[in-house]
Amino acid sequence: MSAEIDFPEPGILEEIVEPELIAKFARQVEEKAYVIVHLVFKSEMDWYSVRVWPTTYLISRTTQHRSKLMHAENISIAPKWTEIPAGKRHACSLYFEGLPRNVTLFDLAEIIPEPGGFLFKNIMRNKSDVYMIEV
Repeated sequence: MSAEIDFPEPGILEEIVEPELIAKFARQVEEKAYVIVHLVFKSEMDWYSVRVWPTTYLISRTTQHRSKLMHAENISIAPKWTEIPAGKRHACSLYFEGLPRNVTLFDLAEIIPEPGGFLFKNIMRNKSDVYMIEV
């Protein structure tokens, strides 16, 4: 059994809700999507550890927008470390707040209070918003 849903005719919504509010909600919905970055690390030393700081962002190259890191899988959050055995590869995934639709080029930047934060510049946006970076 299926239910019929009546959608308002075009223009009816604008008569009920102010256009500025509709635009605000549309931006919020657009920016609630996630951007996923898969990182692959390779240990070429006897001992190698990785971590990600919560102050890691996707930063638009053309606007002031920064998308925050929302979740990290298979990698420790600073101050903890994830060890990678010598000669092995390690993959992890970072989930960020969605980027506004007008962002076409961005950086992945780890903003930390010590040397060694990673920075990947000029990442070209794709339709899937899923990226793979080898470190």
